[in-house]
Amino acid sequence: MWDYTDKVRDHFLHPRNVGDLENPDGMAEVGSMACGDALRFTFKLDETGRIRDARFKTFGCASAIASASALTEMVKGLTVEEAEKITNRDIAAYLGGLPDAKMHCSVMGRQALETAIANYRGVPSPAETDALVCECFNVTGREIEQAVSENNLTTVEEVTNFTKSGGGCGTCHEIIQGIIDRVRSENEVTE
Repeated sequence: MWDYTDKVRDHFLHPRNVGDLENPDGMAEVGSMACGDALRFTFKLDETGRIRDARFKTFGCASAIASASALTEMVKGLTVEEAEKITNRDIAAYLGGLPDAKMHCSVMGRQALETAIANYRGVPSPAETDALVCECFNVTGREIEQAVSENNLTTVEEVTNFTKSGGGCGTCHEIIQGIIDRVRSENEVTE
């Protein structure tokens, strides 16, 4: 059994902001029913440009529900520019932490937010313009790069925990390791 915090359990058992917004300013659908996690995230701005409301619908585990619920609470009252700074680590921290094997749920939340903001701006999301690395779970190279960089990941297993990539057939393990090596090398140069 997973060791969930009280806050994760609360957001799972009593999720906030479930549903759809009519005529949202930003909308995203991320994940894949085939891999077991999918998230629809919408937000609406007020007259001052702040996020007035955010809603979600998800197909997934307790961590996916809790992460999406937390995200909707976190973005309310923020400008789009403030909201786009939220990371998957921020979502997990808001919940008091997530088990390593469930961190991909917070990554899915961050990806939904990023995609909804791109939708609001009328531009393709980065995930829509990048090539797939993991075809089993529809994960792009950019998504892996971002997870490695933001979370200081060092192994394929860690990348799988955060993105699900590499968790299926395994043919992408070598590519994932190459991304890890490149991102870590680039990060060392900039430090």
